Amino acid sequence: MSTKIITVSREFGSGGRTIGKEAAQRLGVPYYDKELVKQVALESGFDPKFIEEHGEFAPGKSRFAYAFLNSTFPGTINNLSAADFLWTIQYKVIRELAEQGPCVIVGRCADYILRDRSDCLHTFIHADMDFRSDRIVRLYGESEASPEKRLMDKDAKRRVNYRHYTDREWGMAQNYHLTLNSGVLGIERCVQLLVELAQQG
Repeated sequence: MSTKIITVSREFGSGGRTIGKEAAQRLGVPYYDKELVKQVALESGFDPKFIEEHGEFAPGKSRFAYAFLNSTFPGTINNLSAADFLWTIQYKVIRELAEQGPCVIVGRCADYILRDRSDCLHTFIHADMDFRSDRIVRLYGESEASPEKRLMDKDAKRRVNYRHYTDREWGMAQNYHLTLNSGVLGIERCVQLLVELAQQG
């Protein structure tokens, strides 16, 4: 398999974003995360903050949460709810970025959106609760909610969002070419593995 594009899905706090960014730098290819949000904002007209909050996270922990989200926006856009309109723009932008050349794309169901391409390496980064709890407190500080609750809430929303738009289970190994436990392997080794696999193609 010749790898041009790496998609990185990840549990909150596992370091997936850091791993993706560092791998892109070492490979000398574009890295799309916040940059992707900006592009979607330009094409959709939505505020970047809205895209960050709703482009990857379901508003609640069940599919019914989408009905609530859609009801907060009077009317529709081209007969689509706001959430579905945002999904169609994200889908289009991710496909276009992949056409432009080698890159690393973090989150936003990119593994599913690019599932028909043979030049992608789809990865999922995970780690145990202790590793992730310690990491988010060091990176983002304390909050009223416990680190464990913050992790469970964010991951639950990602899981629902992924299931809603892909009809697949988020984090299930069969959906990816490679799953890595960053808590066991370490961030640096995960980066090395992605770089090595990409360079073999």
